[in-house]
Amino acid sequence: MSRYFIEVAYKGMGYSGFQVQENAITIQSELEKALYVYYREPLQLTGSSRTDAGVHALQNFLHFDTQVNIRPEHIYNLNAILPSGIVIKAFHKVKDDAHARFNALSREYKYYTYQSKDPFLEDRAWYYPYQLNISALQEAAHILTTYNDFTSFSKRNTQVKTFLCSLERSVWYHTDNCLVYNVKANRFLRGMVRGLVGTMLKVGKGALTIQEFKKVIEEKNCAKADFTPPAHGLFLEAVEYPAELFIP
Repeated sequence: MSRYFIEVAYKGMGYSGFQVQENAITIQSELEKALYVYYREPLQLTGSSRTDAGVHALQNFLHFDTQVNIRPEHIYNLNAILPSGIVIKAFHKVKDDAHARFNALSREYKYYTYQSKDPFLEDRAWYYPYQLNISALQEAAHILTTYNDFTSFSKRNTQVKTFLCSLERSVWYHTDNCLVYNVKANRFLRGMVRGLVGTMLKVGKGALTIQEFKKVIEEKNCAKADFTPPAHGLFLEAVEYPAELFIP
């Protein structure tokens, strides 16, 4: 029996999130279905990050155990079975105790907004046609790196033991007619990136002062944060693992 990581990318629109759910089409369920069709055996997948409905991923990982000899040339056939919005990028043979979720060192997300109407961005960025103070946005983004309790930016009814996260990167920048928020951390809470984006944009728009933004963080109350940003502007960009997990 060998353990593998599957590296995947997908467009989240049209799916009820990442994780398998009863009576719902998800990214994981489509992957498990394609693997079963091709290998003729059920393979139980465990994902690294449970992206919400509508969220995209340029890189995500899942692991599974099998006695099947998984070969790189199988990728073409599996991608032919999968829907067009999901792609397998690679298989990685890993150590027997490697875990796609618990061994991840960091996850990196980007949230895309745009301020001028553009039909070519409407399914992968949030149209936000307001005048923004970029310096205030950057200051708010930097302030986040000085905190580690993000209770205010976690949606209710989440099953986690701790709301502590360590942010390695938190910055806004412009690229390709988009204003992008880039954040990297060891872990994220449910709805956290969208909550951060929505609340910081209120700072950029002048609806919140920096001091009020700090108060939102410190009150540890998700009712104070703004989770308005839609899912389709959010991308899971990368998941990082220790190199020693992978078998050459």
